[in-house]
Amino acid sequence: MKEDSPRRKSRKKPPWGILTSIDLYHCDPQIIRDAKAIRRFVVELCDLIRMKRFGKTQVVHFGEDERVAGFSMTQLIETSLISAHFANQSNTTYLDVFSCKTYDPKVVADFSKRFFKARRVKRHTVLRE
Repeated sequence: MKEDSPRRKSRKKPPWGILTSIDLYHCDPQIIRDAKAIRRFVVELCDLIRMKRFGKTQVVHFGEDERVAGFSMTQLIETSLISAHFANQSNTTYLDVFSCKTYDPKVVADFSKRFFKARRVKRHTVLRE
């Protein structure tokens, strides 16, 4: 089954939501291993893109397999969800921002790169209908 590419499809109405997946490579290991810093990141990101947080930021450390061990974060926002996993072994952050309120994915990626002091970033954006 072939999926429609949102970038190629002509739009009659705005998308229902936007999902941005951001991979941040070679992050500062001290920052991605610090639950308080991760919570601060969420507050600053939500303020920057004007998303209203709903409830407390959840930051949990787990992973028996060293390849995936690290913190995972979830933050409900009034318009959906922000989540991330911080992989200790590779010092990589895998961040997802989904919202039915529009935001600029480049702003999110640039801010995240600076905050986590990543050397390289890969960003993918999907418009949800």
